[in-house]
Amino acid sequence: MSDNIKHIPCVELLAPARDYEVGIAAIDSGADAIYIGAPKYSARQAAGNSIDDIARMCQYAHKFNVKVLVALNTILTDDELRGAEDMVWQLYNVGVDALIVQDMGLLTLNLPPMRLHASTQCDNRTVDKVLFLQDAGFSRVVLARELSAQQIKDIRCKTNIELEAFVHGALCVSYSGQCYMSQYVMGRSANKGQCAQMCRQRYDLLDEHGNILLSDKHLLSVQDMDRSGHIKELVEAGVTTLKIEGRLKDADYVKNITAYYRNLIDTLGYRRPSWGTTTVNFEPSPAKTFHRGATPYFIDGIRRKMANFDTPKSTGEYIGTISGINTATGTLTINTSVQLHNGDGFICGPRGFRASEAENIKSNIGSIKLSTADDVIAYLNIGDVIYRNYDIDFQRHIGSPRSVERTLPIDILMTYDGNNISLSVIQPDSGLHFDVKTAVSSETAKNQERMRDNMLSALRKLGGTLFHANSIELRINPLPFMPISVINDLRRRAIDGITRSIEQYASEQRSSHEPPRIKPVNHTSGIVPDYHANVSNSPAKQWYAEHGVVITEPALEVIMPSEPELMRCKYCLRHELDWCLKNRSTQQLGQLYLRTSGKLFALEFDCKKCEMIVKQSDFSKKNKKRLE
Repeated sequence: MSDNIKHIPCVELLAPARDYEVGIAAIDSGADAIYIGAPKYSARQAAGNSIDDIARMCQYAHKFNVKVLVALNTILTDDELRGAEDMVWQLYNVGVDALIVQDMGLLTLNLPPMRLHASTQCDNRTVDKVLFLQDAGFSRVVLARELSAQQIKDIRCKTNIELEAFVHGALCVSYSGQCYMSQYVMGRSANKGQCAQMCRQRYDLLDEHGNILLSDKHLLSVQDMDRSGHIKELVEAGVTTLKIEGRLKDADYVKNITAYYRNLIDTLGYRRPSWGTTTVNFEPSPAKTFHRGATPYFIDGIRRKMANFDTPKSTGEYIGTISGINTATGTLTINTSVQLHNGDGFICGPRGFRASEAENIKSNIGSIKLSTADDVIAYLNIGDVIYRNYDIDFQRHIGSPRSVERTLPIDILMTYDGNNISLSVIQPDSGLHFDVKTAVSSETAKNQERMRDNMLSALRKLGGTLFHANSIELRINPLPFMPISVINDLRRRAIDGITRSIEQYASEQRSSHEPPRIKPVNHTSGIVPDYHANVSNSPAKQWYAEHGVVITEPALEVIMPSEPELMRCKYCLRHELDWCLKNRSTQQLGQLYLRTSGKLFALEFDCKKCEMIVKQSDFSKKNKKRLE
């Protein structure tokens, strides 16, 4: 590699995999690495995978030098910890490249030589915390989503660990690992992979007198992260891996978003750590698959509006506004220049509907006939904004069997020394090569042009393999006569050989990893040693003690504290409603409360840190009864 190329940053694109099929889609769409849930103990309990499926995933991924990371990122009990060690060794033995973990009790186990990545569930948002994890033996830290590029840069300047940052996908309204609302209300711990998504529920907003300020709104539901316009800033800040959220998403979503970011990263000219060429046979667009709207989420330090109070569902792409309503026929006229199709799905506010018929009447006017007019049309008004959350034409393209394809380029060189024909196959991404040869007669082909065409045609036959011919050179003049069967045999032997070389390379790369080295920590940890540390087993408590942190109380899931913070958020409802207390003209509304399903929660505002805290209500019984 030339010195000029070495100075170009190498950026890894990390994509989610709900299961084996989605993982293959991510790889074929251009991912440099994928992350997938372990059979148990991942932060998405519904996205666990068998050891056999993870093994198949590793076999496919490593052919493209794509890394497979496994999420084992819940907190564990003492009993669960004992069972986790065997599972970690099984994962290592089938080829997994790294573990994403939250529970420090895992670091006390007899671990194989695997890289350890500190999950975002570890609440990695300060220099001290990242330094602590670096010195504790982790290879990578997954940063908190709330950090700005400048904050990431500050962390980069004081650490040398790999930094991974989210670039796209759904957002937790609370700092990751610090949301206890689901456990408190439903008995389902987010730190155990059982999140009930309390942030997507409907709430009333009340003042301290019990007056309803907002009713039945999704007050904690934020839009999805989209940092597609900030990739350069993230890389320049020191991020080495760009992560797409979505271990519960389907293959179409993963293909679309992965292909979209693959193109952006390649266009910016960054080096990629994996191999191969991806062909995408559709036009990627984030708004075409699950999409709640888009926010860059504090990346530039600017606080913007980011909630959608009407719905937590996918809104999709903006289409236009309603200019006419015919209740008799169930038809809407839309101000839009977007191409519409029969069968498209739309949403207006919280209500979704399908179009039995759709057409573009003029360049800027469209018509939609609702398939369920009676249910929806009475709630629609002139001027309402319409979004399309199901584009049937896009779905046809992305759902086709060959919507994405990934192959390895090879350069093929054939030479002849008068006795033997030699065939060399070089894979330029890896630098690996394989040579085969065979003896042939010295008889010169009578028809040189036909012989050349036959040779090239035979060497191009790479269907059913991982490869495509980047170049073919016949460095022979004149060409000897060769039966096509001999050329085919040479090609098959060369392809088998280069495939084995690639598999051997992947095995050698994994065997070069050293066991995790757990080191002493000689500085402040950035860890709050109470229930926020999420310590739920005795080995984790002992591990922290050995690293200078005395845990004062166990995880909330073990013992419920008397007045816990249920959420701490960078998101602020006051700011969203233009009621920021830093604005002197803001009406002083006093204490605010959220109410849902008979549960009451107090909102506190740490204006110095620009954070909102959700807590259980400490109202007196008299006042609480008024609010309920």
